Amino acid sequence: MEIPSVYLERAVGQFASLPGIGRKTAMRLVLHLLRRERTDIETFSAILHELAENVRYCVDCHNITDEERCGICANPSRDHTTICVVENVQDVMAIEATQQYRGIYHVLGGIISPMDGIGPQDLEIASLVQRARQPEVKEIILALSPTMEGDTTCFYIYRKLADTAVAVTTLARGVAQNDQLQYTDEITLGRSIIDRRPFKG
Repeated sequence: MEIPSVYLERAVGQFASLPGIGRKTAMRLVLHLLRRERTDIETFSAILHELAENVRYCVDCHNITDEERCGICANPSRDHTTICVVENVQDVMAIEATQQYRGIYHVLGGIISPMDGIGPQDLEIASLVQRARQPEVKEIILALSPTMEGDTTCFYIYRKLADTAVAVTTLARGVAQNDQLQYTDEITLGRSIIDRRPFKG
């Protein structure tokens, strides 16, 4: 399909670069924006600019935050002896929605996947090992999706934590094999947190 405007083409290209957005959907979204008031488009643009300028990652757990430390890490009522290791920010949101976990988190920013060119050095594993050496930390929960890549990442982390004093646990397998954690229902995920078990390397 030939696009009659270079500006429209560039906008469609940007929208289509988002996950799950094909060119047809991107075109529909851009044309919808064009039909809106100019002030609406300017507000949309300004919010994206604010997002890029102001959202940062927590210095402790790498969760998204507006401040130096996220609200979970900064909350003294959370259990700072327990760290739940997750792949991404969506997994933090999924576990928080269960209201079954009162500890803190560590966001890896992905999982080990040689096929995608992602190795341990590309993830926040070194900072996790540093946190595990803090005397107040007693347990590390490996809450990664039960896929081959997730299990590989769990085993790698387990080996890296072998010389620390922390207990390493993992989710109960109420979460089905090959399921994505963020798509697991809240009751199953909450039960898996409560029934976590020691990680067997």
